Amino acid sequence: MRKLLLENMGMKVAAVVMAITLWFFVTSRGQSEVSVDVPIELRNIPGGFESVRQGIKTVSVSIKGQERLLRNMKIADVRVHVDLSKAKKGKGTYYINNEDVKLPSTMTVTNISPSSVVVALEETAIRTAPVQAVVVGAPRKGFFVGSVEVNPKQMTIEGARSEVSRIKSLRTEPIDITDLDETSVQEVRLDTGGRNVRTEVQEVNVKIVIKK
Repeated sequence: MRKLLLENMGMKVAAVVMAITLWFFVTSRGQSEVSVDVPIELRNIPGGFESVRQGIKTVSVSIKGQERLLRNMKIADVRVHVDLSKAKKGKGTYYINNEDVKLPSTMTVTNISPSSVVVALEETAIRTAPVQAVVVGAPRKGFFVGSVEVNPKQMTIEGARSEVSRIKSLRTEPIDITDLDETSVQEVRLDTGGRNVRTEVQEVNVKIVIKK
């Protein structure tokens, strides 16, 4: 009897192991994992402050899901948000959790690397600066530039204090007047030199008076 029970027990254990193996095979079938580089979005920056430095711009997110769905996934479907609502002036380290990653509900996050980002906040500053038109080239032979008029002549700029303090004037993108033989009026974009500042408008009117 004992021998029979032991034999039956062995068969039962084998059956349980087989059932677990089969369950794992069925549930994991069609599952896959991919890693994508996702830009970090800074959200809820406290009023009166600006982000001036960010240690990293992207993180690598490992995502698990149905292979078919992963193949059809677009980078835009995955977003990484860092909440700065409790941030203070200066440099701080902010951790990125699975809850900070937004992706389709059928997928799960398995890893985020790196899992933190260093961000520096600085006070916001506002000032007014003159606008200068940048003119390149020369009019047609026998003509000359009578005057260059910019409207508006001044512009309010806003941004991090260290960035705003460096701007003595705002310049337009280059305006080519090569072989011009008549007065020209055009809208030209402002060039902030890559600085993280905001202006009232992004374009100004420039009138270039050509005389003979």
